[in-house]
Amino acid sequence: MPTDDLRQLMQRRAPDSGNSLAQDSYLFTLAAGFLLDRKAQRLTNKTVEFYRSNLQLFLNWCDLQAIKTIEQLTPEVIRLYMLHLDETKHKAGGVHAKYRVIRVFLRWYQAEFEPAAWRNPLTKVKPPRVDVEPLEPVPIEHVRLMIDTCPRGKFTDERDRAIILFLLDTGVRAGELLALDRQDVDILTGDVLIRKSKSRKARTVFLGRQARRALRVYLKLRDDGSRPLFVTDERERLKMPGLRQIILRRARRAGIPAPSMHSFRRAFALAMKRAGIDLISLQRLMGHADLSQLGRYLAQDAEDLRSDHERGSPADNLL
Repeated sequence: MPTDDLRQLMQRRAPDSGNSLAQDSYLFTLAAGFLLDRKAQRLTNKTVEFYRSNLQLFLNWCDLQAIKTIEQLTPEVIRLYMLHLDETKHKAGGVHAKYRVIRVFLRWYQAEFEPAAWRNPLTKVKPPRVDVEPLEPVPIEHVRLMIDTCPRGKFTDERDRAIILFLLDTGVRAGELLALDRQDVDILTGDVLIRKSKSRKARTVFLGRQARRALRVYLKLRDDGSRPLFVTDERERLKMPGLRQIILRRARRAGIPAPSMHSFRRAFALAMKRAGIDLISLQRLMGHADLSQLGRYLAQDAEDLRSDHERGSPADNLL
């Protein structure tokens, strides 16, 4: 069974023999070309790794079934693979992700080679169903408790306060926050330029009065000239493990469960929605490609829906 990492498959070719497999049919060779195309499109390393790991899992399973060429992929083969994932206890979201990777791979093959006699088998395989559950935000009261563990005056306390308020007030991803330099923030207006986003598209987000004040206090304690906005005690750029430790430490001191990094982003989205911001503006602030991505962030409860209905009730507004 081929177990090589797909990064090494650029050197791999179909077996050489009298009945050797055509290079444009051999699945592992095609996979290498597909990943090269993903990298050439300048997708993030995380996205390329997502394609690589999920595609390799599928191709290794195919190899165990003696399926080596693109022509051997049929709707039945893919359905059997989906059943295999269910039987091996993969979560529904993970199964759906693997289905999407196969779909992108096969569409790439069709566009790249334009095979006349080949038909995409996935057109006959429906995607596995996934229950869409709302993503829970960090409770605002928990944020208050975490901030209360940051007394005034000490560098690390002021930095941590600024980070917590920054995450809550901008809705940025953790990686976007860590990539910020001082020059990216206008401390007077609160404008924040996100240069390195998931979509590679720059956008501007904003800090409110409280978050700006916390950031100014923190920056006044900076005794270095380094570019990063948020730094360690050694004045080096803060990285993801360090950021997670900050949140974990503040949660422990506050006596609450440690929130995930992304839960601050969800709290931002829901708070802005409750404040009446329109969804198009919210989409742009969060850097989403389309409105469909907002759905799981807006975990509205019955009271939210009741308030929305009271504002928009057609019958009440009629009379």
